[in-house]
Amino acid sequence: MNVLVIGANGQVGQKIVKALTESKHEATAMVRKEEQVEHLKELGASRVVLGNLEEDFSDAYEGVDAVIFAAGSGGSTGADKTLTIDLWGAVKAAKYAEEKGVKRFVQLSSMGSDNPDAGGEEMKPYLVAKRAADELLLNTGLDYTIVRPGALANEEAVGKIEIAEDGFSSMEGRSITRADVAALLVEILDKSNTHHKIFEVLQGDQAIEDALKSL
Repeated sequence: MNVLVIGANGQVGQKIVKALTESKHEATAMVRKEEQVEHLKELGASRVVLGNLEEDFSDAYEGVDAVIFAAGSGGSTGADKTLTIDLWGAVKAAKYAEEKGVKRFVQLSSMGSDNPDAGGEEMKPYLVAKRAADELLLNTGLDYTIVRPGALANEEAVGKIEIAEDGFSSMEGRSITRADVAALLVEILDKSNTHHKIFEVLQGDQAIEDALKSL
């Protein structure tokens, strides 16, 4: 599949592009700035397109078979960018997919978005945006999968995870590497048993492929 990676220049997005190039899929990387293009090509993207989530980016869908939405406004922006990127950007991404006939849509969300009120005031706008984007995706005709990782770490990939469809009883001291999240999102693409599923994920004891079989 030719996979459009939205948020390709982010920390997880870059790892998704790299993971796609090491798989049987191809990566079309969407970035916001011209100066980011060459780096994504070096990571192995077969195509790099310019697109701004706050504008019309429907042209990025040309020739793609699936979408991985991994964009985020980042911790240094305010609630306004959280709304226009994490929420409205995700809504438009799903809308364009429907309009272009791209059925497969994998969305990177966040643990805690099931109950934003419990996440603290600082995180609340972000979690509300993620929850709303997830809810709107559920009401599309897309073959979606929504992945909600816990705290993200920068260590090397471990290759083993734990999945919970009903949430984890305890998350204390637990996290998951960005590299493993990227590998998981790529592995999900052609797994039909993950269609119309939402789940949380942390580092665990099962190989990624084996963990996905439980869904």
